[in-house]
Amino acid sequence: MTPLRRAAILAVGSELLTPSRVDTNSLVITEQLDLLGIEVVFKIVVGDDREELANAVRGALARVDLTVCSGGLGPTNDDVTREVVAEVLGRSLTEDERIGARIRERFARRGLRMPEINRRQAMVPDGAAVLENANGTAPGLWLEADDRVLVLLPGPPRELKPMLMSLVEGRLKARASGLSLARRTIRITGRTESHTEVAMLPLYEAWARAPVPVAATILASLGQIELHLSARAASREQADTAVEGAARQAVEVLGLDAFSRDGRTLEEVVGALLAGRGLRIAVAESCTGGLIASRLTDVPGSSRYVMSGVVAYANEEKTRLLGVPAALIAAHGAVSEQVAVAMAEGVRAQAQTEVGIGVTGIAGPGGGTPEKPVGTVAVAAALPQVTTSRLYQFVGDRELIKFQASQAALDVARRILLGGSE
Repeated sequence: MTPLRRAAILAVGSELLTPSRVDTNSLVITEQLDLLGIEVVFKIVVGDDREELANAVRGALARVDLTVCSGGLGPTNDDVTREVVAEVLGRSLTEDERIGARIRERFARRGLRMPEINRRQAMVPDGAAVLENANGTAPGLWLEADDRVLVLLPGPPRELKPMLMSLVEGRLKARASGLSLARRTIRITGRTESHTEVAMLPLYEAWARAPVPVAATILASLGQIELHLSARAASREQADTAVEGAARQAVEVLGLDAFSRDGRTLEEVVGALLAGRGLRIAVAESCTGGLIASRLTDVPGSSRYVMSGVVAYANEEKTRLLGVPAALIAAHGAVSEQVAVAMAEGVRAQAQTEVGIGVTGIAGPGGGTPEKPVGTVAVAAALPQVTTSRLYQFVGDRELIKFQASQAALDVARRILLGGSE
């Protein structure tokens, strides 16, 4: 049998194409396949449309060794996965009386009679192995076509996860290549996607020629860049060693701009720095409206180092609550590095903490001027002996500007805690 090396995930259900539902099953499936060294090379969300689903299944069969479908195994007319897969494979469907009996028994335990439509869930394509479902009525299916494997799993996570885990320990493990896949994600701020790529280019060739090659992908996300590294080797230890070595090299090149290589968020990194040094922080916010304090306190255990947060939106409140001189605001404007510094120092003195953050800006859509357009944000961080500040120009709508401002503020705090501002 050909080992399974490459996989595709087809998430089936028209509801997944709406804003109200998100496909989370594919994340669980990818995580488990990674452990077996089976690389997920693409994912597709497809509605309850026979033709579109058939096209997706054919495309997956032509490109990968393993196709995992989640959803579309229910009893209603829009649950078409098993019928479509059978049609694509040229297999007939036969009712499995054992499955029908189990479904009837499941209804009977609840004092109900099984509706006739549930018989659809007992239909099995020729040659398929039935995967037991202890938490629902829809069994899963394992099908083989030449060297290709298709796995059909129910959509509800409480039904899918146990079935998937059983496969990972059994059929999938037996068909896996024996290679282990390791991944690392380096999170970067202070650089654009293209600047990060230019910095990484000299490393790519060396990684590709290494005894255990390391693949790299750069992704731009809100307020940060992510460098995804992956390596496949005969053992997990070899894969981990290769990808960890590449991660160290990348961090050496990126310097302080690389804030995480273990998946932690910026607020988690800042929190760890504060907790590790026994320092406390207070935050003064204007345009971010409490977002920075919210992100800091999203981290479990943050009560050890987060003391207080002040939202001083109006200029008068900056003076009353934080002691920012009115003359300073008049001279430089509320959105200025000078005012951000005064806010950071003011909240630090008020809360009697070692670290203070100050943020002021124009989130839009109105309020901008030619000199200070929408997206202008001033950030400052203050320690007892040193203060640093920076003026940014962000783009996007109000929500995006607020998040980028919070990201910048946390990054300025991180850098000053590490002893640098660049």
